[in-house]
Amino acid sequence: MGFLRRFRNYFLTGLVVSAPIGITAWLAWWFVSLFDAWVKPFIPSVYNPDTYLPFTVPGVGLLAAILGIALIGALAANLVGRTILGYWEILLDRMPVIRSVYKAMKQIFQTAFSQESATFEKVGLIEYPRRGVHVVVFIARALDSGEIGLEPGHEMVACFMPTTPNPTSGFLFFVFTEEVRILDLSVEEGAKLVISAGLVTRPGVGNGEMVEAIDDETVASLIRKKKVSAPARKPARKKAAKKSVAKRRKVSRRKAT
Repeated sequence: MGFLRRFRNYFLTGLVVSAPIGITAWLAWWFVSLFDAWVKPFIPSVYNPDTYLPFTVPGVGLLAAILGIALIGALAANLVGRTILGYWEILLDRMPVIRSVYKAMKQIFQTAFSQESATFEKVGLIEYPRRGVHVVVFIARALDSGEIGLEPGHEMVACFMPTTPNPTSGFLFFVFTEEVRILDLSVEEGAKLVISAGLVTRPGVGNGEMVEAIDDETVASLIRKKKVSAPARKPARKKAAKKSVAKRRKVSRRKAT
């Protein structure tokens, strides 16, 4: 029994170490092979190293795709490229179904890769689907309630609730700021918490703070962290202690003069 227990522990330890390495290597190989299968047929045989070598060189298609995308970006940055792109968009705008797909994809990629675009920077908790049950959400931006058809004048935030273990899918909620609790977690730590189904978290997490008012100027950026200035009624014991401290200071000042 002792040998079997040790063997089981060694096997599980080896699985924990080797599984992430194997899965990462497999995903990297699959990604490179995918681009090779797509791009290599379009590479002229003169520039394809597989023509001169007795074996297949992996990554040639991926490298050609990167260079091609960079070349397209360089062309789109000048006047000629922008003119051609404008005619292309005019052509696509006349196609009923394709124009909707193209505009949606363009907006998504511009939002995801633009240097000036806002990204998730806050991780929070909201009560869902009922009171007392909390779910992890990522704060997208601040907005006014009038932007979504509600009575204007109320400050809200757009929250994305990811699913476990696949955080790329989820639900979008528009929540009042006082109903969101900001956690002292980075987006990466929040993603690890979601993907691991709560198994991976940072020690000492739990001191969150409530989101307060958000100005309209910060809508283009992300939600700004503020301290809550909610009035708290302090016990009479603390008030008495403060009064005694104030009296001692007055007495010390009189003695000094």
